[in-house]
Amino acid sequence: MTPRVVLDTNVVVSSLLKPQGWEDQVLRLALTGRLTLCASPTVLLEYADVLPRSKFKLEPQEIQRTLTELRKASALVEPKHRVTAAKHEPDNRFLECTEASGADFLVTGNKRHFPAKWKHTRVVNARELVALISPGAAGISKSFG
Repeated sequence: MTPRVVLDTNVVVSSLLKPQGWEDQVLRLALTGRLTLCASPTVLLEYADVLPRSKFKLEPQEIQRTLTELRKASALVEPKHRVTAAKHEPDNRFLECTEASGADFLVTGNKRHFPAKWKHTRVVNARELVALISPGAAGISKSFG
């Protein structure tokens, strides 16, 4: 069964800023269907709001291509209720998405902002996810083929 994942915005940003890093590997796995990417309309709006920020210095074409790929690859869900468990309020939208989608993993670079687990969803960073889905891979190589 393909693991269901929700990607925090910082994972998407990091994947674009650091090609071939752990976050990039996770994003590629999601975009190629080796992970089931789950998103809500609010999560997609968050990506669209954050990626163009000038501090990231991303090219507009790269932003649009990434947003288009994310929309196409995502299994869209509509959360049924509000969550207030995350320390950083906007992060609750990601918990809502994990709950609505039944995601196995929430992948983030800011684990301290989230509970270690939400319902049955584990909160992990990109390296941990790679190790969990491909035992041994996280200790051997960051390359992605």
